[in-house]
Amino acid sequence: MLTVGATLIALGIYFFKIPNHFSTGGVSGLSIVLAAVIKSGWLTEGMLLTAINVVLIILALVIIGRDFTFKTVYCTLLMSGLTWLLEVIYPMSEPLTHYPVLELIFAITLPAIGTAILFYEGASSGGTDIVAMIIKRFSTLNISMALFVADILIVLSTYFVFGVETWLFCVLGLISKSLFVNAVLDSINMAKSCTVITSREFEEEICNFITVTLNKSATISEAFSSAYLHESKTVIITVLNRKQMLKLKKYIKEVDPHSFIVVNSTSTIYGKGFKENL
Repeated sequence: MLTVGATLIALGIYFFKIPNHFSTGGVSGLSIVLAAVIKSGWLTEGMLLTAINVVLIILALVIIGRDFTFKTVYCTLLMSGLTWLLEVIYPMSEPLTHYPVLELIFAITLPAIGTAILFYEGASSGGTDIVAMIIKRFSTLNISMALFVADILIVLSTYFVFGVETWLFCVLGLISKSLFVNAVLDSINMAKSCTVITSREFEEEICNFITVTLNKSATISEAFSSAYLHESKTVIITVLNRKQMLKLKKYIKEVDPHSFIVVNSTSTIYGKGFKENL
């Protein structure tokens, strides 16, 4: 997953960000701006990207810790190396298409999905992602907001380097990226909160299916009765992924066709067996 995330980021940066000068923040955006300012024939965006990331990795090693930095070193070197390698094997002197809006969509989507995957795995692609994680550690900001704070000055600089049109694309890209990262994280963290209302005679059988077959736990309450027939009911609450929820629903309908199942989607879950929502 770390390899997939880093590769998606590299593809988005090289094929869509660099040719269009889409500096939507991050070290990749800073590298695009610096390369245009320096105007050196040999100092490419890929080289600048790698150099800046190495400095920030050292900072992460001191502040964040070894576990985070080990994953980040791998992802950063892979992402930077792929970008640098693509400059050699597939040089680009102009954008792939003549449709900047279409390219902006890919420039946002690919890195945002890759970044969300890395955050979910407790890693980062380096750059201002490291700055964002540091901000999150010492403040109440979530990652998407921390990224926005860290990136906004880089985006503002594109106005003076590339002009108004490119700057407007970069502003749109920055806002969209911050929102999209959060949306992808929510999608990755998505789970199903299932409330099962059944007769007490089926309570043990259903709970065994949840704990043994699905390898999950549940909360049980027997202090309920039906409003129409005034029968005693058991309410079982459990949180599952989508695949487990479908199995549970099928099983309960076979065991107790008269049961009720209420399913809610949620991406904010705290507790054993679930990763903390970023």
